[in-house]
Amino acid sequence: MTTPARRDLLFASPVLTLAAPRLARAQDWRPTQPIRLIVPAPPGGITDIGGRMLANHLQSRWGQPCVVENRAGGGGVIGTMEFLRGPADRHTILIGNVGPQATAYTLFRNLPYRSEQLMPMSGLIRGPNILVVHPSVPATTVPQFVDWLKLNRASYGSSGIGQSPHLSGVWFMQLTGAEATHVPYRGSAPAMTDLLAGNIQFMFENLIAASEAVQAGRLRALGVTTATRSALLPDLPALRETMPALAPYDVSTWVGAFMHADTPQDVIGAYNRATTEMLRLPESDAALQRRGSEAHITTVAEYQRFVTDEIAKWRDVVRREGLVVEMN
Repeated sequence: MTTPARRDLLFASPVLTLAAPRLARAQDWRPTQPIRLIVPAPPGGITDIGGRMLANHLQSRWGQPCVVENRAGGGGVIGTMEFLRGPADRHTILIGNVGPQATAYTLFRNLPYRSEQLMPMSGLIRGPNILVVHPSVPATTVPQFVDWLKLNRASYGSSGIGQSPHLSGVWFMQLTGAEATHVPYRGSAPAMTDLLAGNIQFMFENLIAASEAVQAGRLRALGVTTATRSALLPDLPALRETMPALAPYDVSTWVGAFMHADTPQDVIGAYNRATTEMLRLPESDAALQRRGSEAHITTVAEYQRFVTDEIAKWRDVVRREGLVVEMN
């Protein structure tokens, strides 16, 4: 005969078993003080947008104040150093991007930090650059453009040496065997002005920044730099589609979240889940699409592999080009 106590235990066991995962998730790490997000870029750009989207979501999710601090300068190096000098207190996040968190490790001769000091936590945003040419260039396809480059002296502009638009051009030349003179500007706006005036012949530029001139017929778009087409211009091919030589070509302007390398995995996991939750919201997707970008949803392990691959990719491109920049 089963006693009442024994009967209660038998009936309770399955309930306890089913409740165990829910209990574990309820005990996930959560912040106990205000969260600080350091953005190594000026307000208004895509890195800043990613940081503010995440800050708003974390504050709503956990009820802790989230403060975004812009620390621009030095191609993102100043903000990255500000983050690394701070305490590994589990409440400070670096909103990094392809510059200071991928290309800088090879580009700068005396970079004051190493990749091993940062823990990639989650992807945030990915978006394409776009290859645009002045209407005077007699090419409507990428193969025609490459043939034209090999027969003519041409120049292209960018927002600065080692920036994503510059390196988009560098890798394009390496893969196609074409040549052109790079003209660095102090930002993309003056470069775009010179392209529209015909003083330079082409440019790799952020899709949104160039799309208005393309739609007005003042520039001709030949392709996007990402591996797949952009939903904003679905008829425009990815460059890797256009020529066998460009099959490896895949360039994103990306933004992601990082923490100190010694941050515990449960903390990293909690932030990653919160970030993924934010990126899956329809309003997040809509906001990013309006800017010609998309949510970069990753697990912690996926984002770590992504960052490692980006560092290796740009290391090879920068070394083949012989690019070296001295830190001021």
